[in-house]
Amino acid sequence: MSRDTSPIFGKLDWTVTPYTDLLRDVNSSTIVGAGAASVLVLGAIAGVALLTYMRWWGPLYRNWLTSADAKKIGIMYIALALVMLARGIIEGFVMRAHQATALGTLAQPESGLVAPDHFAQLFSTHGTIMIFFVAMPLLIGLINFVLPQQLGARDMAFPVLNQVSLGLTAVGAALVMISLLIGKFGTGGWTMYPPYTGIDFSPGEGVDYWLWAILISGIGSTLTGMNFAVTIFKERAPGMHFMRMPLFCWTSLCVAIMLIYAMPALTVSSGMLVLDRYLDFHFFTNDAGGNMMNYANIFWMFGHPEVYILILPAFGVFSEISSTYSGKRLYGYTSLVIASMSIAVISFTVWLHHFFTMGQSAGVNIAFGIATMIIGVPTGVKIYDWMATMWRGRVRITAPIVYLTGFFLLFVIGGLSGIILANPSIDYQVHNSTFLVAHFHNVIIPGVLYGMLAGIHYWFPKAFGFRLDEAWGRRTALLFVGGFIFTFMPLYVLGLMGMPRRSPTFQNPDFLPWMYLAGFGAVLMLCALAALFWTFWTSYRNRLALTVPGGDPWNGSTLEWSSPAPVPEWTYPRIPHVVARNDWGEAKRRGDPWKGPEEYSDIEMPANTAHGLLIAGAGFGLAFAMVWHIWWLAVLSFLAIPGLLAVRGMMVIEPKVIPASEVAEADRRFRHQVANLTPITRAEEETERNRGVPDLSEFAG
Repeated sequence: MSRDTSPIFGKLDWTVTPYTDLLRDVNSSTIVGAGAASVLVLGAIAGVALLTYMRWWGPLYRNWLTSADAKKIGIMYIALALVMLARGIIEGFVMRAHQATALGTLAQPESGLVAPDHFAQLFSTHGTIMIFFVAMPLLIGLINFVLPQQLGARDMAFPVLNQVSLGLTAVGAALVMISLLIGKFGTGGWTMYPPYTGIDFSPGEGVDYWLWAILISGIGSTLTGMNFAVTIFKERAPGMHFMRMPLFCWTSLCVAIMLIYAMPALTVSSGMLVLDRYLDFHFFTNDAGGNMMNYANIFWMFGHPEVYILILPAFGVFSEISSTYSGKRLYGYTSLVIASMSIAVISFTVWLHHFFTMGQSAGVNIAFGIATMIIGVPTGVKIYDWMATMWRGRVRITAPIVYLTGFFLLFVIGGLSGIILANPSIDYQVHNSTFLVAHFHNVIIPGVLYGMLAGIHYWFPKAFGFRLDEAWGRRTALLFVGGFIFTFMPLYVLGLMGMPRRSPTFQNPDFLPWMYLAGFGAVLMLCALAALFWTFWTSYRNRLALTVPGGDPWNGSTLEWSSPAPVPEWTYPRIPHVVARNDWGEAKRRGDPWKGPEEYSDIEMPANTAHGLLIAGAGFGLAFAMVWHIWWLAVLSFLAIPGLLAVRGMMVIEPKVIPASEVAEADRRFRHQVANLTPITRAEEETERNRGVPDLSEFAG
């Protein structure tokens, strides 16, 4: 990167791409860097070419990018997360491949596939992507798609704000992705602790990429939390009391509250570091009156609630699938509600266990260690409730149940290792070792990724009208479970043997067998990723055989299964009146659940708007300009954001009105189709006979 700042291009010049590094020095590290950039470029070109060839630009813009429909916004969140998941898993594979070849000697202490600085970028981008741009979009996307349907609502409380939140999240993801091609990413890990990430020790653009990606996407997540909370408080269908809400809605409410209270801490810590780097504020510089520990405290005030922000929606998914695929009512509904709310509250009291070794008194460490142990109690309650739900049920071993079983086996191990780490004396011994890496992944992958993939498989028919292929779904789930075991269980052993985390090399040959095992696990994870995308492709290719127009392929009991598949824009022809906890299940017990309304009325839906797209464009311009010190673009982009808000505020926005006749025609056609479809038993759910109309005589949920 040039030291000079151009008035037009800032610090951008032709030397900031990985191709320059490759031309200067051809080695495995520069080849990997240039190859990754090439994949990004070729992928973008292929995407543009496909959209142009298929003439999809217009439909993409009209039906998706400008839509304020929460269901479509949810699908776009999930699509973004899956793209980022591909990069995150591939980076994880490269890290494991590097460490499997990183045994150093006295003559050559550093070896391996990539250079130490490159390895540091990899673990920094990997953590950032998987937490902020895979897990967060997955859970927010799933909540967007499912929550209004389960509440009996047609959309979120603030549809356009929902669109803006998606745009801000996409801006953060785009900044991380473009760092593959332009410049370098930070090397301070996904937490970016100062003083290492201060301007003196990290003067380049890398930390700035992280800061602006986190700041902008964090604002979007805060707004999302507000939107979810208001939707749950104000948009529930008549009769949908709090204790009639499905468990997924309860966990969504917990997530909403936690987003509102936790995300500002991340915004504040990142904003203070921005001021340190750009304006020399010295918040976190000890020799100028600051305190670096302030960053650790503020960041983890967000960071530990974030773990439960990620996991609670998966807990909601497991509550739904354990009941549906067992053909039983959910056991311990009230205890699950109390446990969810308890986790949400206690999660704000345990942040200090992330830095037991940073100088607090023994008394403080003991207090936070006890709180950390206590939070395991409501989590244990949930696991026992799900097992009790499945006990003596007619369990169908579908892909979501494979994920749930993998969760039972692996998450409990991760939780137990967390209880071990809650003891400050033990934490002192294994802190900053791969034992901690194993524990963190042991909680997040089974607790978040498995839950989200199970939820996608479960609700996929509602989005696209056809089921995912069960055989490939199970293979994918088994690969993810096996890949996790081989990748991360060896890291527990390596941590106890003394292997530090984030180390680009090691000199102990006893580590090698365990590194090879972890490398084999990374290969399995790569295969699982390929199997996941193949599941989507083969299901799409065979969609006619997998179609479920009846909308209820699993004999569910919550409201979303009462609508067609794919669910129409307006979701319900009339807002349902709820009389029981599992209202759709109670309608099945009464005998005629598909009876239509006696009359129909016009339905108002939010009109399409490019507002979120424009805000996202301005946000990306501002962030990219700040990273590269392109001040004129930064000023224009900054002014564009309040300008767009002002213009939107002065516009008279007419809603989109769907005539009653159109609603009536579509609804009667759906009910006529249901009446003519053959009901199927649970044993036939995986066959082509499953058209989304279950045998009501088998319903017991």
